Amino acid sequence: QVQLVESGGGLVQAGDSLRLSCAASGRIFSSYAMGWFRQAPGKEREFVAAISYIGGRTIYADPVKGRFTISRDHAKNTLYLQMNSLKPEDTAVYYCAAKQARGSDYYTAVRAYESWGQGTQVTVSS
Repeated sequence: QVQLVESGGGLVQAGDSLRLSCAASGRIFSSYAMGWFRQAPGKEREFVAAISYIGGRTIYADPVKGRFTISRDHAKNTLYLQMNSLKPEDTAVYYCAAKQARGSDYYTAVRAYESWGQGTQVTVSS
């Protein structure tokens, strides 16, 4: 499995931006499809964005479409989530996840992923 460590969370105001990072170590990062998920207090973990191993295909959850951008830097073994125009409802712990995959598919289900980071808190005040 790959080890994942998120960073970049914090307390911001509505309308601000944040960039989350997820540093991967262990097995070859580039053989993994990656995703971002979030979990608010009292709610289930939900899909935010995902990116494929081949071709960098991306998909986003409707609530973040047009505001968030997922990307990956293979040379740095790092996954990113650029979050713009943040809203109070974006407040949650954000997790990155990895799934062994060598194709051009992305994955949106929590159960599809084998490795998870510890999470980073994002709090958006109104």
